[in-house]
Amino acid sequence: MKKYIVIAWVFSLIATCINAGNITRIHENERETPFPQREHTLYINPSPLLVPQSMKQSDFLQFNLSRSKDFTDESTILSKPSPWCMFNPHKILENGTWYWRVRSVDKAGKEFPWSKTYSFTVSDDVPQFVTPPFSVFLNNIPEDSPRIYCFLNNSLEEARKDVRLHPEFENMISDSRDALSENYANDTKPYRQIARMYMACDKLNTAYQMLQQDNYANKMVQNIRYLLAVEPDQQVINNDFNAGELVYTLACTYDNCYDRFTPQERKQIEMIVMDVLSRYYLKHILCKEETHIFDNHFWQFTFRHLLQGALVMYDKYPLAKEYLKYSYELWTARAPASGFNRDGSWHNGTSYFSANSVTLAYVATLFSHLTGTDFMQHPWYKNVGIGMLYSWQPESLSAGFGDGHEKTNPKPLRIRSAFADFMARTTGDPYATWYSSINDRYKNESETRLFRMASGKQRPQQSELPADAPKAVWFKDSGEMIANSNLKDYEHNISLSFRSSPFGSGSHTHSNQNAFNLHYGGKAIYHAVGHYMNFADPHNLLSYRHTRAHNTILVDGIGQPFTTRAYGNIVRMFNGEHISYALGDASNAYCGISEYPMWQKNFATHKLEQSRENGFGETPLKKYRRHIFLLHPNIVVIYDELEAEKAVRWDWMLHSPVKFDIDESTATLTTQNPKSRYKSVARLFCEQQCVITQTDNFVAPPNEKIATRGEDFTAPWSLTAGFTPCKNNRILTIIQVEADGNKVVDIEQSQNRFQCGNWIIEAELNAKHPASLYIHNKDSKATFSYGKKKLPINDKKYECKYKYSSILYDKINGLWKTQEMEDRAALPTGKIQ
Repeated sequence: MKKYIVIAWVFSLIATCINAGNITRIHENERETPFPQREHTLYINPSPLLVPQSMKQSDFLQFNLSRSKDFTDESTILSKPSPWCMFNPHKILENGTWYWRVRSVDKAGKEFPWSKTYSFTVSDDVPQFVTPPFSVFLNNIPEDSPRIYCFLNNSLEEARKDVRLHPEFENMISDSRDALSENYANDTKPYRQIARMYMACDKLNTAYQMLQQDNYANKMVQNIRYLLAVEPDQQVINNDFNAGELVYTLACTYDNCYDRFTPQERKQIEMIVMDVLSRYYLKHILCKEETHIFDNHFWQFTFRHLLQGALVMYDKYPLAKEYLKYSYELWTARAPASGFNRDGSWHNGTSYFSANSVTLAYVATLFSHLTGTDFMQHPWYKNVGIGMLYSWQPESLSAGFGDGHEKTNPKPLRIRSAFADFMARTTGDPYATWYSSINDRYKNESETRLFRMASGKQRPQQSELPADAPKAVWFKDSGEMIANSNLKDYEHNISLSFRSSPFGSGSHTHSNQNAFNLHYGGKAIYHAVGHYMNFADPHNLLSYRHTRAHNTILVDGIGQPFTTRAYGNIVRMFNGEHISYALGDASNAYCGISEYPMWQKNFATHKLEQSRENGFGETPLKKYRRHIFLLHPNIVVIYDELEAEKAVRWDWMLHSPVKFDIDESTATLTTQNPKSRYKSVARLFCEQQCVITQTDNFVAPPNEKIATRGEDFTAPWSLTAGFTPCKNNRILTIIQVEADGNKVVDIEQSQNRFQCGNWIIEAELNAKHPASLYIHNKDSKATFSYGKKKLPINDKKYECKYKYSSILYDKINGLWKTQEMEDRAALPTGKIQ
């Protein structure tokens, strides 16, 4: 018993330290700190052991893991020396303290000194997901072809019997005919067509697998011979997307049409595949992908394509076998979503989930088949149905965080629909099933068609949204909260999304900690502005990605830099029948400029500076905590706690597709959208005076000449409420949304008490007094409180257990209950000072 008391005390101490603000970043962009250590909380059991590349002093690394500090008891694991910076135990670790260390080993077997010994603690609350050793995977790979889609080998013959009755048969034929019509005979630089060849290969292979007709296979072979007739194009191979497409095109054709090639042609194919694999693995992947927080391109496509090439070549070339093992271990350690995300949402921008969808489906299926372990039992896969649905709802804009949030193509994307269908067929996930039944565009998606046609897996017969679907969800690891008034009635649903993310900013995410978006019927009421036309042009750098484009705060006109240092965290959340609530802490997000060479280069390319004039730089911010509520069905309340070391101007930002009607005397902001049939009225309450302005201009406008995605360049409106400079400030915002001509109620104010219909809101706006907020519904009796020690709940006095906790009295999962919550500490994976 004493042992567990000590462990509990240690966790309490760690949480206290973490809350003290001594974390530079929650996730290091490139690993600098061995993980896990005593101060870290595990994301999964077993946890991978990860070390910085700098700790690798020779050819290999060897890991030692044990329950005993001297590594002598029977639990001790000594890994074989491997060239990568990670180790997976491949067994559930029992509760308690574990110790580990690492050393370098050279090719001659010379062993370097052990590192210091690190320790970490395993507890019951860590989700468990264990993968078998690589040897299990390796031993189950078929000796003969085909291998890339070996998980379909047992069902293909049966699927072929009724292929012409399959609902996608005509689409398959149409796509394959297009592929058959392509002709590269006169192309002197066929490698430059690899993206088209890649798609043609996939379509031809699908038709060949289902119909077994030679014309499809012969066309695949013919296309490869055009490539073999010329020298490999280094410009193409140096592009990671093209390199992966080339490897897949060669390996897939080799895998399925082996006997149609001459021995010389086979050797040529092997040499090209191995050259590309060697180049990327040894120069760009090894010791980098396991130590980098998330490399977009690699995880989107390159990982899968090089894995497929290695799978075909592993028994011929030792390096292919090594890469195959690396891929398996890397996926176990760092996938499916960085290794530090169990939510089912996409940490790197909702829209960019689509770029990862095929890889997420393919790898889990392949690994499950060859190991006999269901890789979709990983927590992320178990939550992805609800993650997909809530972050990009049917017939709607996405939740609005990250590159592509404004996309105008049919929503959600076709490949997103295909992944939802994949989850429905393989797991029966009810959220994925309902989602893809409404948006059935998967029927036109070609890359995943072979699985749908050949696997024999059927969609669940029932496709209803679960009756207990939550009104609000909290994606703790990725840092989002999404609340809905009525998700099933998506044509009239009010949806509030809120982001404060431990992953910070950069990559395909934006500088938008503590930002929110508000939609009605899938259309924007308030939504981030700008266009994703280029990853890093002036519009992207100064407008679209910058904090000024989002519904959050600027400090003296300064926003959040592009770095994982600029992180936020949703520290509290309640999901009640009448009140949905989240508290975001972005106090660390306004932390100077980006230190990353990529972003520095991007600014320099366009002769731009990360200057104060451009909205970048150090700020004296001490606290930015945003309490945000959806008071069901149609009222949003925001309470901002703001503190700085010296007086600053607080710029409160709001963006709308239509112009604001501003009543500056009452700080009332009205927007009305006749097309979407809604009216929104926002009122700001603060003891500081503010000047409200709006503009339909960007700091850096988009270049309309390069528009290729059907962009709608109708100018949005960006509003700024600039509050008189002060050190501390409190801002209360009450937003009402009404549709179809319904009238917005007047807000009655008496000092710090506000009545909005049946809702009573009491907010402390005097920054010299402790922050507090009280919300009560006179009819339902639903109640929220923050900062009050005692409060009435359902005609009884409730005394808080913790100072400054949040209290909710509401109907939760069908029962009225009282919940109390303090801050949920961040789960850092890097250094804690």
